[in-house]
Amino acid sequence: MIKPPEFHDRMLSLGLARVSEAAALASANLVGRGDEKAADQAAVDAMRNQLNMLDIRGVVVIGEGERDEAPMLFIGEEVGTGEGPEVDIALDPLEGTTLTAKDFPNALTVIAMAPRGTMLHAPDVYMDKLAIGPGYAPDTVTMEMSPSERVRALAKAKGCAPADISVCVLERPRHEEMIADLRSTGAAIRLIMDGDVAGVIHCAEPHLTGIDMYMGSGGAPEGVLAAAALKCMGGQMYGRLMFRNEDERGRARRAGITEFDKVYTRDEMVTGDVIFAATGVTDGSIVQGIKTQPGWVETDTLLMRSKTGSVRRMTYRTPL
Repeated sequence: MIKPPEFHDRMLSLGLARVSEAAALASANLVGRGDEKAADQAAVDAMRNQLNMLDIRGVVVIGEGERDEAPMLFIGEEVGTGEGPEVDIALDPLEGTTLTAKDFPNALTVIAMAPRGTMLHAPDVYMDKLAIGPGYAPDTVTMEMSPSERVRALAKAKGCAPADISVCVLERPRHEEMIADLRSTGAAIRLIMDGDVAGVIHCAEPHLTGIDMYMGSGGAPEGVLAAAALKCMGGQMYGRLMFRNEDERGRARRAGITEFDKVYTRDEMVTGDVIFAATGVTDGSIVQGIKTQPGWVETDTLLMRSKTGSVRRMTYRTPL
């Protein structure tokens, strides 16, 4: 019996960074142009082309939607040369299409890779999310706590007052009650328009970002990507899928999910070693955006491996 190729994350990591960089470069000319669809399509096309150059047998488990809804990089699409290890791919070719179109901060290209069968096949539904950074005891905060209880529990663990805690939340009408409860503690809230993968990553480096905790509902696929990032950087994350109708429950069943009320931990969303890459499209608190100068263009990429806990910040300059 021939042993299948191993998942050599060190060898594959630079290739994954190139995939992320290519998507960012492709969308660079569309920053601030007001065309979300064109920016997303440019990133999708570039990411797909680069993925197909890698020696992997990849399957997109977190992608641009189900096959009938997404012409490129759909869930279940096979990518790579067909040689090499079998891997799961989770991606968001342009996290923050609106941010890109309006030239707002924190638009990213995001991709993660792990051995086959080690990423949660999250359907395209909402997920209630909660995340904190590294250095805390397990279950310092939980999904069962109210937002204000989470702030007080984290403040106690951090050895500070609740007013010294900062929470990142997507600015949505559905979060108004949660925001009011958070503000009752005196905690600071950073509201973001889009980009909750970046929002969760902020928790991993509070000394740089000023963010201690992320909470609120957003896309479930982005939740898996965020869990992959935290698995590399350290930190805790919890997620519970949210279903608005039977069609969404059907999507979950097709993805193999039967426990609809389950709270997933970070390591249940990503069970094996994972590589994660994110490249800035617009400037943000995690990575810088695309910089164009006469004759050349420069990208800033975060490249991480959970196996070693390594975090690389890479600047790539290429002639125009």
